[in-house]
Amino acid sequence: MKQADDDRLQRDIGFVGSALLSFNGVIGAGIFVLPALLHTQFGSFSPWLFPLFGCLALLVVIPFSRVAGYFPVSGGPAVYAASFGPIASFQIGWLYYVARATAFAANSNVLVTYLASLWPPLAEGIWRGLTIAILCALLTVINIVGVRRAIRLLDALTVLKAAPLVAMAIYGLAAADFIPAPVAFPPLGEIEVAALLIFYAFVGFENSVVPAGETADARRTVPRALILTIVATATLYFLVQLSYVAVMERGSGGDAPLVSFGTVLAGPAGGLLITAAALFSLAGNLSGTMTSTPRVTFALARDGLLPRWFGSVSSRFHTPANSIIFMGVLTGFLAISGSFLWLAVVSTLARLIVYSASIAALPRARRAAGERPGWGTHALIAAAFAVCFWAASQSEWPAWRMLIILAGAGGLLYLLARFFARGKAAG
Repeated sequence: MKQADDDRLQRDIGFVGSALLSFNGVIGAGIFVLPALLHTQFGSFSPWLFPLFGCLALLVVIPFSRVAGYFPVSGGPAVYAASFGPIASFQIGWLYYVARATAFAANSNVLVTYLASLWPPLAEGIWRGLTIAILCALLTVINIVGVRRAIRLLDALTVLKAAPLVAMAIYGLAAADFIPAPVAFPPLGEIEVAALLIFYAFVGFENSVVPAGETADARRTVPRALILTIVATATLYFLVQLSYVAVMERGSGGDAPLVSFGTVLAGPAGGLLITAAALFSLAGNLSGTMTSTPRVTFALARDGLLPRWFGSVSSRFHTPANSIIFMGVLTGFLAISGSFLWLAVVSTLARLIVYSASIAALPRARRAAGERPGWGTHALIAAAFAVCFWAASQSEWPAWRMLIILAGAGGLLYLLARFFARGKAAG
């Protein structure tokens, strides 16, 4: 059933496209918001948080990528969790969907904030809501008309967002009077308080696993793309944060810290360049999310866990059009009603649960492939569980409550699918 439905899709995503999906899933709003927050809290040690948390992220990504290699079909975590039964498959798939939808909404808010630096009326009221609505509608249409066009858009946006960031970071380090060095390791309690926000800099790497049914040689392509993404992300964040600390005063930066950073370095032109990079970065992240995430509801419908409406494939464009439309409407609503920090924490919390469940499926996936999981596999799983549990334990009750509400909404859709399935069987 899975392979048959995936055969209606086209495998137009190669290694570069897969890596760009992961990279754009990770690099979005965080890099334009976190520098000032972390500089204020951790000072000269803040750049070193990224290689540190990058190593922690690899403890999760390595076993996750091994699971992904066994499933060259669309759906990602929803497919991995299917070995634990249909209810587990639905819950994990829906939680992942919630994680991506809330991240999309969080990044949409930041995009509008940066747009408002060019035209202040966009910061609030009807103009803010209208801008978010137009953005969601535009990305929805682009992704409906074909995954190949969506990947080409990602190609361009990745260059346009990464090049200015790297250039300004290097220029900032060259112009600085000194390169900041970490004075002392901060107290563990302070790092724990900021853990979920720092992890937000790395979540999203799984963006490329969901459309595996549209990826060429997915068994090899997707795992390599995941590992490369974490290494590239840690390097980019480190360079940007190091340059920011070298140039900016602690506690400065405002709501758009990298715009202030660019202005200090190169005047209004530098601020405009960073604003453009922020807009391209956020657009790339949102575009990648809109390309990847609707494949979750498509996969759940394919497996009978959501109403079949979500599994409809456009006969003209060969894309899951209905799932894309649903994603556009839901994320638009969340973006208009929420803020960045709140949505980012909920998104990270949901994904930590999804990562744990996906990695737990690794031994079963290996046995199904005729392989025997050894002690190394179990050690990787234990390390990944420890990282996810530690990070999730930093969440407060309001984030858990919001996650429970969104999970409950998904449960209603699941019951609706079961109701129609029973009615069809009885008929």
